Amino acid sequence: MNYSSKVKRWDDIQIGDEVRFTKTMTQTDVVLWVGLTGDMNPIHIDAEYSKTTRFENIVVPGLMVAGLISAVMTKATFGNVYSGQTLKFIKPVYIGDTITAAATVIEKLEEKRRVRIRTECFNQNQELVITGEGQEYIM
Repeated sequence: MNYSSKVKRWDDIQIGDEVRFTKTMTQTDVVLWVGLTGDMNPIHIDAEYSKTTRFENIVVPGLMVAGLISAVMTKATFGNVYSGQTLKFIKPVYIGDTITAAATVIEKLEEKRRVRIRTECFNQNQELVITGEGQEYIM
């Protein structure tokens, strides 16, 4: 496949550029994640156990939700290399929540040809559930 027309070059990326991606978290997603990663924390897979916790329900794995950030980082800087990510988990995400991930270019670092990108995830009530900052090396 020829990606040359889709790859983002240095001059294609501007401060303020924003990309969003929305997905509803499902039980199937969680089961697949647990199978892929081996993350067998009962808070993610056992409804009876989860009822006994302060969350009172199954919590979608935070890194699974953060995977949506990877999707928007790719869209924002398609064809380049992810070089770092910070994450702060603000609120739990539950099965059935609809999460919107957003990536906004906040700085271009000319010397290293790297961009800093604010990354955020919001639930269907527009509540911030994850915040952080990503970086990408631009070819």
